[in-house]
Amino acid sequence: MTVASILKGKSDRLISVKEADSLADVARILTQENIGALPVLDDGGDMVGIISERDLVRQIAKVGAEVLTRSVRDVMTRNVVCCGPDDSIASTMAMMTARRFRHLPVRSQGRIIGMISIGDVVKRRVEDAEREAESLREYIVRG
Repeated sequence: MTVASILKGKSDRLISVKEADSLADVARILTQENIGALPVLDDGGDMVGIISERDLVRQIAKVGAEVLTRSVRDVMTRNVVCCGPDDSIASTMAMMTARRFRHLPVRSQGRIIGMISIGDVVKRRVEDAEREAESLREYIVRG
C-alpha cells in the first residue's frame, strides 16, 4: 500500500495559508476544519513552509496570546520534509515516527497534492492488518 491509497480516502481540497496570514487566522482554520497542520503556499501555489497546532502552542507558551497577531512567516517551519504518493505506508510511518512528524505534505511533480497525518497512516495500517487476518482466517477454514 502507498500514500496514494490514503489520499484516495481524503478530500481533494487542499486547505492552506499564506505567509502574511495571522496566527489567529491559522488557529481559526485549524479549528474550523478540524485539522492539525496547514501547508504555507506562495501566490504561485508553491509550498514555502508548514504551520501546525504544535507550532502555535509553543509560541503561545513562549510569548503569550499576543503572538496570535504575528504572521505565519514568523513561526512556520521552512525546510519541510515531504513524501510522495508512491511512497509505501510502512516507510512513511517509520519516517514520521522517527522524525516525530504528525503531519506530512504529499508532493508530486513539484506540487503539494495533499496532507496526511500519523492518524491516517495508522488507520490504514490497522485496516491492512485486519484484512490480512481475515484472509488468513478464511484460508485456514477452507484448509
